[in-house]
Amino acid sequence: MTRLYLTQASLKKESQLAQLEKELGYSFSDASLLVRALTHVSYDREKSSGHNEVLEFLGDAVLDLAISDLLIRSFPEKSEGDLSRMRAALVNSTVLPEKAALLNIGPLLRLGKGEERSGGRDKPSILAGAFEALLGAVYRDGGYEAARRLVERYFTADVNEKSLGQQDYKTRLQEISQMLFHAPPSYGLVSESGPDHDKCFVTEIAVGGKMLGKGEGKTKKQSEQEAAKQALHELQKTGLPDTKS
Repeated sequence: MTRLYLTQASLKKESQLAQLEKELGYSFSDASLLVRALTHVSYDREKSSGHNEVLEFLGDAVLDLAISDLLIRSFPEKSEGDLSRMRAALVNSTVLPEKAALLNIGPLLRLGKGEERSGGRDKPSILAGAFEALLGAVYRDGGYEAARRLVERYFTADVNEKSLGQQDYKTRLQEISQMLFHAPPSYGLVSESGPDHDKCFVTEIAVGGKMLGKGEGKTKKQSEQEAAKQALHELQKTGLPDTKS
C-alpha cells in the first residue's frame, strides 16, 4: 500500500511538473534544474547546492537584462530615465509573486516544515524568488534566448500597458482622496475568471463612499490601475485641479 501511494504521489508530481513546463513554454533537458528551482532554502539547509538561492540570484540578473531588452525594443524613443522607471514598475515585489501565481508555483514548492506551517506557499517573497529561480534554471538549461522568450511571454502584456512608467493612477487618486475625504479609496475585487495562464480580474473602486470606477486587467494590479483611472476621470468632471491622467 505504501509503495503504491508513493508511486501515485510521484506520478502526480511528474504530471504537475509537466504542466508547469507547458505553462512556461519550455521543456527542461535537465529536470533536476526545475526541481532545484522549486526548492526553498528551508527544505534542506544541510545541502547548500540543493536549494534555489543561486538560481534566484542568476534569474534576477537575467530578468533585468531581458526586461531592459524588451523595453528598448518596445520604446526606442524613451530616455534612460524613463526606461529605468518602466523597468522598476515591471520588476518588483508585487509583480513577481503575481507571475508566480499565474504559473501556480505555490503547490509545487519544496519547503521546510517551519515554512510549510507558516504559510510559505503563499508568501510573496518566496513566490517571487521561485519565479526568478525558474528563470535562472531556464537560462542554465537552454541559454539566454530561451530565458528571454519566457520573459517576453509573461511580460509583453505589461509592457503594452499604456500607463506603464508614465502615470500611476492609484497613487494620484490616493492623494486626491486623502485631500478631499481624508480617507483612501476602497478597492474591491468583483470577479476573477479564465485559466491560470490567462486570468481576467475585474475591480471596482469607491472614493468618498461613492462607486466611481471599474477596471479589468490580466492582474489585480492592472485592474486596480484601470479602476483608478476611471475614478480620476469622474473626479476630473467636477473641475478639480491637477487631476489629468
